[in-house]
Amino acid sequence: MRVSSQDVTVVALLADPDAPTEIAQRMAQTLPDRLADKSGRGRRFDVEVVSEPFTAGAEDPPTLMHRIMDRGSEGNWDIVVALTDLPLHSHGRKLVVDLSHEHGLALLSLPALGGFRLQTKARQAVEEAVLSLAGLQATGAEGPPGSQPLRGPFIGRLAPVHPGQVGEEEIADLRYVVSGPRGYLRVLGGMVRANRPWRLVPGLSKALAAALATGAVATVNSTIWNLATSLSTPRLVIATVGSVAVMVGWLIVDANLWHRTDEVSPEARKRAVLYNASTVVTVGIGVIVCYVGLLVINLVWALFILNDRVFASTTRTPLHATEYLTLSWFVASVATVGGALGSGLESDEAVRAAAYSKREQERRSALQDDHGD
Repeated sequence: MRVSSQDVTVVALLADPDAPTEIAQRMAQTLPDRLADKSGRGRRFDVEVVSEPFTAGAEDPPTLMHRIMDRGSEGNWDIVVALTDLPLHSHGRKLVVDLSHEHGLALLSLPALGGFRLQTKARQAVEEAVLSLAGLQATGAEGPPGSQPLRGPFIGRLAPVHPGQVGEEEIADLRYVVSGPRGYLRVLGGMVRANRPWRLVPGLSKALAAALATGAVATVNSTIWNLATSLSTPRLVIATVGSVAVMVGWLIVDANLWHRTDEVSPEARKRAVLYNASTVVTVGIGVIVCYVGLLVINLVWALFILNDRVFASTTRTPLHATEYLTLSWFVASVATVGGALGSGLESDEAVRAAAYSKREQERRSALQDDHGD
């Protein structure tokens, strides 16, 4: 890294397409001023966002650091901070950030920052990384890189982040990782956040259409009326859990979302478990959102279409608010099962596009191509 004679440090945010690029573009609006305020000494910063799929076909941090170094040599930048929404692993631990003070490089894995306040945490992480890289090289400080540890979202009483092992042949000279149950949950939350499960609802148009049609028909079916009025709350809860589980299981199996690995190493197995857990949680959240939406739609439809006299004569139960809610609740469960059947009409590509981030889609496509070969 070099600092220009005008005391201007040029920082490149090399971001994977989709969510990392969006995060980088938002933080680039305020990052120069924030870095200048924190660094002092009259230094100014220019920030450029470069959107490139630098993680394509690779998940190994040393390989990615070499790619970042090669890309940095092509641009007129002092510091390059790379952002990806892929979970990265190193020596059995989940990587948060790699830094190379000698080359002015940083690699940040966004899922390791967790699923909440991601924009703020990512900005703080980038700030600390840039200041660490600029500070060491600008002042010519002696001593190991770990003598100036990062702060921000990396170190804290509740943050399971700590320095990690760095190989002798690696470009990185400082690494932070997460470990333990809290670290696992942190990365899992970040992976689910990267997948953006709320996109599952509009992404499954055929399944949603089947669910809505099933709900509309079930709402005016007298057999459903009698069943709904006879079901207790525990049974309605069981019906809800069962229908959601059927929908989640069907989507995962039918679209081949389950991650399988041919590697026998414990680390590969742990990665597979993490990927599958993120899939189940992502699809589960999406299906629950669909379920709540169906319940509301069915309730509105029931309020509009049902006749209290016909309902009472059929079920021998007056049609009050409790009956409207119970019927809509049960119909939502029935409609969800109908939506599971309708999801079979969706292409596997459509389901993956709805369930995963762009990077995760490409990673899984590459794995399928490798297995196909």
